[in-house]
Amino acid sequence: MDKWLTTGSLKRKNTNVSSATSKHDTEKPQNKPKRRKYSSDYLALGFTYVGAENEQLPLCVVCSEILSNEALKPIKLRRHLETKHSEYASKPIEFFENKLKEYQSRKKTLETAFSGNDNSKAVEASYRVANLIAKAGKPHTIGETLILPAAKEMVGVMCGEKARKQLNLISLSDNTVERRINEMADDITQKLVKNIRESPFYALQLDESTDIANLSNLLAFVRYVHNGELQEDFLFCKPLPAQSTAQAIFDILNAFIVSNGIDWSKCVGLSTDGARAMVGHRNGVVARVKTAAPLMSSVHCSLHREALATKKMPTDLRCVLDEAVKIVNFIKTRPLQSRLFRLLCEEMGSDHVQLLLHTEVRWLSRGRVLTRLFELRNEARIFLSDSNFPLSDRLSDFEWLAKLSYLSDIFNHLNGVNLSLQGKSVTAFQVQNKIEATIKKLDIWAGRIRKSNSESFENLSHLLTEEAMSLPTLVKKLIEEHLQGLKSQLRDYFPSPDAQVAWMENPFANLCEGAVTSLSAKEHDSLIDMSCDSALKLTFSQKTLTDFWIHTFSEYPDLSDKALKFLMPFPTTYLCEAGFSALVALKTKYRNKLNIEPDLRLQLSSLQPDIQRLVNAKQHQPSH
Repeated sequence: MDKWLTTGSLKRKNTNVSSATSKHDTEKPQNKPKRRKYSSDYLALGFTYVGAENEQLPLCVVCSEILSNEALKPIKLRRHLETKHSEYASKPIEFFENKLKEYQSRKKTLETAFSGNDNSKAVEASYRVANLIAKAGKPHTIGETLILPAAKEMVGVMCGEKARKQLNLISLSDNTVERRINEMADDITQKLVKNIRESPFYALQLDESTDIANLSNLLAFVRYVHNGELQEDFLFCKPLPAQSTAQAIFDILNAFIVSNGIDWSKCVGLSTDGARAMVGHRNGVVARVKTAAPLMSSVHCSLHREALATKKMPTDLRCVLDEAVKIVNFIKTRPLQSRLFRLLCEEMGSDHVQLLLHTEVRWLSRGRVLTRLFELRNEARIFLSDSNFPLSDRLSDFEWLAKLSYLSDIFNHLNGVNLSLQGKSVTAFQVQNKIEATIKKLDIWAGRIRKSNSESFENLSHLLTEEAMSLPTLVKKLIEEHLQGLKSQLRDYFPSPDAQVAWMENPFANLCEGAVTSLSAKEHDSLIDMSCDSALKLTFSQKTLTDFWIHTFSEYPDLSDKALKFLMPFPTTYLCEAGFSALVALKTKYRNKLNIEPDLRLQLSSLQPDIQRLVNAKQHQPSH
């Protein structure tokens, strides 16, 4: 008790034990993990290392996979080689030395690629991808939802995780892509306007059509001179919010020309589709443009004129065309009928398995539809033999088939003429030459048919040979009447060439006296000088006709001025038609509120945006 009162404890003090225990606890060493070191012998197993000297991590030179330091053991490295790269397990060390060199070279390339201002490169990449999206006509969201994720996957697999993470700097959101496209389109517009201002002349091509949102769009293309060559480019696509009248069309066109400082007096041509609002003599667009551009000449699209000339035909042939369309519609527009007809064609080993629908507004429709029906006439006859279709007996009527084969042939010939007039840089002389050749052929073909010679018409000749029959007299007269009618219609829509402009097509030819009556004495003397210039004659053979006259502008300004004013106008509205095809593909029911002009400009323009200038003007910030 006394002890408890004195010390507060009844336990005995064991000073020695306590002291020893305390000392032991203090001096006990910590269990630190062992850090393994890389050996050059491990390269024979396909491994090098990365990381600091005190934290070496094995890296496979075959697949670039990085393992933990704990795996830096021969048995584990061999297990990786034999498990994942068994085909290389027996390779000598020289093989892995080459793999190591490839890895080091690839690493150096990546370090070079990602060195410097990564944000600046990311902005440039964003612009370039947005440009590709617009040119492909894809939705703006595809950059964020498909392109960037796909790029990350590819880079991650091919170049490693570090390179993959660098792609996070690229911004490809919907709003960013739209903004990039708008900026690049504005840059191209500025370049185009500058080129038009510097050109001595320019010509316009206009057309109007309705899109998926029932919005009327005015499409315009321009032809101008730049760097000694003729250039064609997309000018604008503007909506017509209300009526598509001549006044509304002219107001939009005039607003663009005036606001961009383009000189109306340099406009020498306006090509249209011949609609009343366009070519009205008093209040049409052409008449209104004429008041602002006195040098302007109006051109009715040659493709439309050719299509109009071929519409008229004898009643009997028109009846065959209508009945052929009804036969096609009976089979093609019914899903079950169409599937059964396809199976029949496959069983018979036909070259084609389906018919084509006829569309009146498509220039090439008649030729293709009739040709396909003629090629599948036997299949169609068998298919309709068990049906109640009232026109099923037509495919067994030789006279009806003869008319069908002729129509397929003649419309195929006319389609060929139409296609030859399509494309860029077509001149009025090329159109004249094609039409004149067609008119001469029609006259010759009519004479051959009169003599029972059908070699000019492939399908008709094949039918006559197959059936071992001659062409009926009634059909012969009908074909001859149609050919003569076509010749007359084409001549009405395409008058005979003006001999007074023959010198423009070939200034080195021997021209008759009437070909130079429109030239002054000074111009006639200049033409003689030109025709005797052997150097220019060589240039004429190497350049296109328009580029040749542009080349001679400085030496023979008077002659070149006249020639260019005649050659500059577009002979067709092909570019507008192609532009509307691109517009339909861009502005779908899922994108019916899209401002279409910037995307169309990047897709249709031959000019390229100055992406580097746009990037330099940006404050480079990484994507969030």
